Amino acid sequence: MAADRSARSGSEPPLPVALTVAGSDPSGGAGIQADLKTFHAFGVYGAAVITALTVQNTRGVRAVHPVAADVIVAQLDAVTDDLPVAGAKIGLVPGPDVAAALADRLTRRPLPGLVLDPVLVAGSGDALSAGGTAAALRVLLPQVVLVTPNLPEAAALTGRRVDDLDAMADAARALVDLGAAAVLVKGGHLPDRPVDVLLAGGAVHRLDSTRVPVSRTHGTGCTLSAAIAAGLATGLDLLGAVSRARRFVHRALVAAPALGGGARPLDHRVRND
Repeated sequence: MAADRSARSGSEPPLPVALTVAGSDPSGGAGIQADLKTFHAFGVYGAAVITALTVQNTRGVRAVHPVAADVIVAQLDAVTDDLPVAGAKIGLVPGPDVAAALADRLTRRPLPGLVLDPVLVAGSGDALSAGGTAAALRVLLPQVVLVTPNLPEAAALTGRRVDDLDAMADAARALVDLGAAAVLVKGGHLPDRPVDVLLAGGAVHRLDSTRVPVSRTHGTGCTLSAAIAAGLATGLDLLGAVSRARRFVHRALVAAPALGGGARPLDHRVRND
């Protein structure tokens, strides 16, 4: 059996590896669980560093138990010492100390294709990160190829009001000024059409979509950032990875199953082209 595996490994192309650094959601709709489902959907090998254990379900978050910063960094070192990570995302950073520890580690040992999803509040409206985390996340911006805030997260990171397309573009520029290589400000909270604003290579792209008639959803931001990281891990350029990820999330929203008594989780079994 071992010889057979060895023979196959010599003829097969290497399997791309994507890494998620995020919190765990025991109900499976968001966080690590959603990220790993997304990686699998895109045909990449998923690795995971857990930053916090959450007590939550589709109805809301009951508790958040952060993992110690040194343990998070030790997990990260263990994975990257062994696996050829080609794309990565950071989701829930539970406190400023974790943000500082990750920034220090990434300065010394960068991760390729790193996407930052600045998770501060769950879809239910429950807080996930400690006070001061939004400001602390700014130290991570120079280490990422893309940051993907929604409107409230963009406002928290920039300290300005972000409620329309012009403000979204201004917030994206402010985040680039703080060190981010590119910014995708998600427009799901806009009152009419959910237009995203991507600032990449100095150009602003307005990415239009249609709103899916689902009252509450769970894990869309996690899935989007994981899908982008998966695309980068497989060699797509940034715009290609973002475009494919947005199509995937839209389909997963349309197919969202009616599970639980709260926000619907996405269906990660949909097409990924």
